[in-house]
Amino acid sequence: MQRLSAKFSLGVGLCVLALMAQPGTAWADGDNSERIGQQFQNGSLTDGEATAAAGASREVAYSGSGAGGDRRGAGGLSVPAAHWSPPPCWYAPMYSPKQLKKKVEDSPYSLTGRQPDNGGIKQEVDTDIRHKYTEGDYKNFNLKKEGEGKFWAAVPNPDEPNAAKRQSCTKLPFWVKNGERPDVENAISPRILSQLAFARVRVPETELELNPAGRQTVNLPTWVWLDADRYRKLSVTASVDLGGGEKIWATTTVTPAALRLSPGTQEATTYPSSGECRAEGGRIGVPYRKGSGKKKPPCGVTYLRAAAEGAGYPLKATLTWKASWEGSDGAGDGSLPDGEYSGTRQVSVQEIQSVN
Repeated sequence: MQRLSAKFSLGVGLCVLALMAQPGTAWADGDNSERIGQQFQNGSLTDGEATAAAGASREVAYSGSGAGGDRRGAGGLSVPAAHWSPPPCWYAPMYSPKQLKKKVEDSPYSLTGRQPDNGGIKQEVDTDIRHKYTEGDYKNFNLKKEGEGKFWAAVPNPDEPNAAKRQSCTKLPFWVKNGERPDVENAISPRILSQLAFARVRVPETELELNPAGRQTVNLPTWVWLDADRYRKLSVTASVDLGGGEKIWATTTVTPAALRLSPGTQEATTYPSSGECRAEGGRIGVPYRKGSGKKKPPCGVTYLRAAAEGAGYPLKATLTWKASWEGSDGAGDGSLPDGEYSGTRQVSVQEIQSVN
């Protein structure tokens, strides 16, 4: 029987043992090996998905002003799925020799010594996996090399909603020396870390400053701007320890770039006419100054008809954040897409031609 490796997802070698211990699991043909691998990828012999999420968070460290934390009103950026999505899985240093050995030996199959009657192919699969780490590619799980490296294994992205994509990394755990990064597709890299950091960015809710602050008046401009202290450049750094004092990292930075206004009615004029206020001098929009009531604001809206009493118009504001990144290997570019975050507020508009 050919050695099973590429057919298995993420943690194949580990969960394969647990699945074999479950009654009713049949391995009648080669297609089942893919399912074995998908279970290994989960990183646990029991509650795989939850453990995988914890493992992914443990192996990738996040820090920076945009990493969320306790900031109130923080949210993730919206990017159309057709344009971009974070990597569904990747390979990263996960297990020391002792940890991998314990994972395998702690499986229900090993603990009970049972060999459930699930067919001869199942037994071959179990033997093949054990052979790989005891007598085949590695001698006794590389225990003599403890501290010299780690077994890299696939990590499912806990934020990927598609289970098939989460389980699409198909290599069994493989040995990598400290400080080295394997030449394997989807091996964790600064570029992948930049994408993970981008997905972790949390920005404040889009809340507008208006003048007048309360009810608006027909045919008089409403000035709109953003608080420059609140809407500023944010960054998240994602890093992975390769061992031996070596780390790889990527810092993703997002910057407020433009504010798009949608007045909530066609009977309104926006400034500029496109409804998009670009960032200038590090801020978006200009705060109202006394005596500017009848001037056209650089960013704002004029309502041409009063809103129904008690209703108001839904003024929607969408803030675009421009993203860029740099990595520990000197890489970095504008390959990340722009992200958006929207907010809506009801604006009351009264039919009064002049104000005191």
